[in-house]
Amino acid sequence: MSGSSFGKAFQITTFGESHGPAIGVVIQGCPPGLPIDQAIIRKALDKRKPGKGPASTKRKEPDTPLILSGTFEGKTTGTPIMIMIENKDAKSTSYIDIASIFRPGHGDYTYQQKFGIRDYRGGGRASARETAARVAAGAVAQLVLDPYKIKIQSYTIGLGGIRTSCFDADAIEKNPFRCPDMEAAKKMEQRIERVKNQGDSLGGVVEIKAVNVPAGIGDPVFDKLDGDIAKGMMSIGAVKAVEIGAGTAAPEMTGFENNDPLTPKGFVTNHSGGILAGISNGDEIVVRVHVKPIPSILKDQKTLTDTGEPTLISTKGRHDICAIPRINMVCESMLALVLTDHILRQKMTGNDFRPIF
Repeated sequence: MSGSSFGKAFQITTFGESHGPAIGVVIQGCPPGLPIDQAIIRKALDKRKPGKGPASTKRKEPDTPLILSGTFEGKTTGTPIMIMIENKDAKSTSYIDIASIFRPGHGDYTYQQKFGIRDYRGGGRASARETAARVAAGAVAQLVLDPYKIKIQSYTIGLGGIRTSCFDADAIEKNPFRCPDMEAAKKMEQRIERVKNQGDSLGGVVEIKAVNVPAGIGDPVFDKLDGDIAKGMMSIGAVKAVEIGAGTAAPEMTGFENNDPLTPKGFVTNHSGGILAGISNGDEIVVRVHVKPIPSILKDQKTLTDTGEPTLISTKGRHDICAIPRINMVCESMLALVLTDHILRQKMTGNDFRPIF
């Protein structure tokens, strides 16, 4: 197993490397008859496209999706969908000088240990470039969610140690970090500029919500909905922790405080994040991901060559200063993929969703 596939009823397999000719995805299990065209996928890809914003790499990729199979006359056919995205602006010469050096914080050392060979050009398969394929697949997954009126939104609640203190939905589209707090967004931009001038990088926290998710999605024990969400989010290279609902705040509460009381009109609170016993309860799905700083930095760092010789490295080339906000759309896509997979699994059992309120 290569570890490049995700999902059961709705399964994706991504392919390609950062500096190869193309990246892409094969989607299996998509129902037939769904309206699809290049524009739908392109719109999603534009939200994670490189080269935009103060924290982004200067690599300019058009990210034009080519749908090679699985559609006919603007609709899905029920057969495997293949989407390819060509790499147009890869500059591999930036990596020649460090081809035999392990970059701290990257997968260079672990890929070498596992496979005995690695693509040093931009990290190859371990590059964040791979996530464009996930976003393309997520756009297709959203087609399955649309009839349920399921909407997914992400926003930044932390960057470089700066956290939001309020929530203004209108502010999300008005700043480059997709932050719901304009004052915090201004401080984030200032923090980015200071760290950029120091040759360093930053991490942050993204919150993702899904509304109108019906109750009853998810499976007991090992296929819990929150378990699969956590796995999907953790499969994104820069993510180091995942919270559902109250998350790390839950241990600070009593049981009375943490439990969500039920009423005929719904749950009073949502500390569970919309999931109980691994199954959706009909409330908002609330997920937070903690994103590490970008490991490619200009500062000198201690490392080893592939023959074990100590050396110093300063990673040149074009890199993000922070994965936010480009990673936000990747997180949305992974949540869409998990929800779609579990909805299709539920439909395969023949059980209908049974809302009480």
